[in-house]
Amino acid sequence: MTKEPEALMAVIDRLAERFPHHQRSLIEDVVAEEHGLLDDGPVRDYVPLLVERAAKLRLAHQ
Repeated sequence: MTKEPEALMAVIDRLAERFPHHQRSLIEDVVAEEHGLLDDGPVRDYVPLLVERAAKLRLAHQ
């Protein structure tokens, strides 16, 4: 299983490819903010997936 920080870096990479018109620093900020919203959850397995979905929606509407 991939560790959460590695999975989040992969999320950033995928979002950077999907949203090339956004600066990578913005994508990193959005991912960090979304990750922070899920920081209290005890089950961590799906956190990167949930972060990616939320960040993708935010970036699509910017």
